Amino acid sequence: MGAQVFKPSANSIAHVTILGIAIVPLTVGLSLAALSRSPANTKVNVPKNQPVPFSHQHHSWELGIDCRYCHGSVEKSGYAGLPSTETCMSCHSQIWTNSPLLEPVRQSYETNTPIKWNLVNKVPDFVYFNHSIHVARGVNCNTCHGPVNDMHITWKGNPFQMAWCLECHRAPERHLTKDPTRPDLSPRQQVFDLYWKLQTYGKTGFKDDGTKALSERELQLLKGEWNGSDKPEDIKSGKELVKELGVQVQQLADCAVCHH
Repeated sequence: MGAQVFKPSANSIAHVTILGIAIVPLTVGLSLAALSRSPANTKVNVPKNQPVPFSHQHHSWELGIDCRYCHGSVEKSGYAGLPSTETCMSCHSQIWTNSPLLEPVRQSYETNTPIKWNLVNKVPDFVYFNHSIHVARGVNCNTCHGPVNDMHITWKGNPFQMAWCLECHRAPERHLTKDPTRPDLSPRQQVFDLYWKLQTYGKTGFKDDGTKALSERELQLLKGEWNGSDKPEDIKSGKELVKELGVQVQQLADCAVCHH
């Protein structure tokens, strides 16, 4: 009988090596997947610096300026639009006229050079998204953008990954709703009425007499926490609204809807 070539420990080494070959690729794959969904990649909840430290909380919540004053095309275009320097100066030619923070705005106005805002929310070039369609169906700004009314420096409220979009496209009845207290409003009007309610009743959502003015859904929207409802009564009313608005549910998950 010849001498033993391998030591007994070689078996253990072989087992560990084979196990490593199986585990390492899986671990690397899962790590990359987690990284792709983390704020490091998606930039969700990461404030993005701007040439001017614009605060949505101050302008929208404290001053009550309507979203459409700055985002003028959000109801009629695929692009929500960014405020022109003239829009900013319609107020700031009268107030905070010497503020150092607003020097870029004044320079832009004097030189007729647009301010280069850093886009916070942007879908890839191969994705088609239309703001006006969603607003017309009553999809509130905060549904996608998070609690904008509470943001000092704006951040991305949601990842805008395809799986996230499909959650709504495959079951719009979970997300569409009609305000029972304002049946006179169209879905589009209802979107912006929420911010009027916020100005009128505050963040607690109660009237002066202690009665509730904002529903749980509206409060969740304002906090950026709304992700649809699975309550049977909400699903029923949601399906009725889907039919009323002519939403073609069977087509919403087709590739061609977002990828032209």
